[in-house]
Amino acid sequence: MLIAIHQLHYLPWLRYMHKLASADVFIVLDNIQFNKNGFQNRNSIKTPQGRLVLTVPVLHQFAQNLDQVLIDGKQAWQRKHWGSIQNSYRKAPFFCEHEPFLSEVYAKRKWEKLNDLNRFMLDYFLKALGVSVPVLYGSELTVPGDASERLVNLCKAASGTAYLTGAFAAGQYLQPELFERAGISLAVQEFKAPEYPQLFPEKGFIPELSILDLLLNCGSHSLDILMGTLGGDCPRSRQGLSPQEQKK
Repeated sequence: MLIAIHQLHYLPWLRYMHKLASADVFIVLDNIQFNKNGFQNRNSIKTPQGRLVLTVPVLHQFAQNLDQVLIDGKQAWQRKHWGSIQNSYRKAPFFCEHEPFLSEVYAKRKWEKLNDLNRFMLDYFLKALGVSVPVLYGSELTVPGDASERLVNLCKAASGTAYLTGAFAAGQYLQPELFERAGISLAVQEFKAPEYPQLFPEKGFIPELSILDLLLNCGSHSLDILMGTLGGDCPRSRQGLSPQEQKK
């Protein structure tokens, strides 16, 4: 049983979703310390000007847990993010398919907690990609320990026999001896950013964007491209078609 563990991300990027889809069980760390310089409240899309980082403004205190972080509702971030997404992707082949979800996120709902927003997005992206990996939440498992010790205990709680780690974590802060002692083997995520048709080709291909970029450009082929089973190919003939033409 291969376990992958990660925090909740806003508009999660391709590497995140690849790690999730590679596991037998994915555990979300939804109650660890918030990292203001991480991807818990930001990620990138492609615009006519190139890469754009979208950041959800938050109200947080030092050493505050992720499940306590509130969104700064005084800032018009939803309107700005929705405007950037519409301006950048309205001509994408599969924008029409995902527009109801995006409208729900940015135009219809009001979000107070960052976790609620990110969990709503993750649930949708899993369904849109067709990923059926079970997702558990750390706050519901209630295991002791910090850092690697906690990861080991989370794996045990999920009956894991192997832990899937990112290459950076494996070389920087993971304590492999703790996993070995617990009888849990380590596997390192092998991820190569796939290339696929994007809008604004004059800006060149931009890797490591939000999963949203892949979904809006490649639709139902996105998971195969992400996992390297389609070779970065998707229905190019649909590029630039109107929503009405896409449905034919």
